[in-house]
Amino acid sequence: MFFVLSKTLFYLLMPFTWIMGCLLYALFTKSEKRRKTFLIVTVVLLFVFGNSFLINELFRLWEIPATPIAAIEKPYDVGIVLTGITSIDQTPKDRVYFEKGADRIMHALQLYKMGKLKHILITGGSGNLVGNKESEAEELEQVLLMSGVPQKDITIENKSRNTRENALFSANVLKAKFPGQSYLLITSAFHMRRSEGCFQQAGVPVTVFSTDFYAKPRKFTPNYIIIPSEGALGKWYVLCHEILGYLTYRVMGYA
Repeated sequence: MFFVLSKTLFYLLMPFTWIMGCLLYALFTKSEKRRKTFLIVTVVLLFVFGNSFLINELFRLWEIPATPIAAIEKPYDVGIVLTGITSIDQTPKDRVYFEKGADRIMHALQLYKMGKLKHILITGGSGNLVGNKESEAEELEQVLLMSGVPQKDITIENKSRNTRENALFSANVLKAKFPGQSYLLITSAFHMRRSEGCFQQAGVPVTVFSTDFYAKPRKFTPNYIIIPSEGALGKWYVLCHEILGYLTYRVMGYA
């Protein structure tokens, strides 16, 4: 039930839903006063949620900062890579189709090649509510193998469907194969707060290594501060979804 709710409830709380709700109300209400009011609200919401400067500042506050690779003095026994970065429904099935977030596996690969990781655990099955049940972990395993990482240095967990299950199922693997060792958690910066909380709750002490940043260096150009952007609206979806997910996990004791 929780998995189904996590995939459906959040859509009702997204800024785009609010904007469309106000617009539809303005179009269909019989009150001229309410129509004008909700049209104004729609324009204001579009300006606020389309502001690139504002959403960038919020991501700068929310995301966990990057760790300089030079700061990793001793190699970690296991690097834990969370999935959610490929399009497993895409065809033909003769390659891996990356989406935003490929830094997760590529930075893990870089750390391994630099001697900062001894082993890589990839955790993640299919996050689809219906349909394709292929495993992302298996796809990313193939990427590592093609990049020269030996099979013996890769472990996959391919049953988890969300962050909580990533932590719980990975904890079982780690306790069985790598007990009491050092673990580096590798995932997107916006997703790190929830991920770290889940792994700590699962009894896995991790050090975080953020990748895949939405936050950029500040810009103060007029087009960036004033002119609305459709890209900013998409980033609001990511941030709202993640904050709501984090709060839900906290309330339920998952993180």
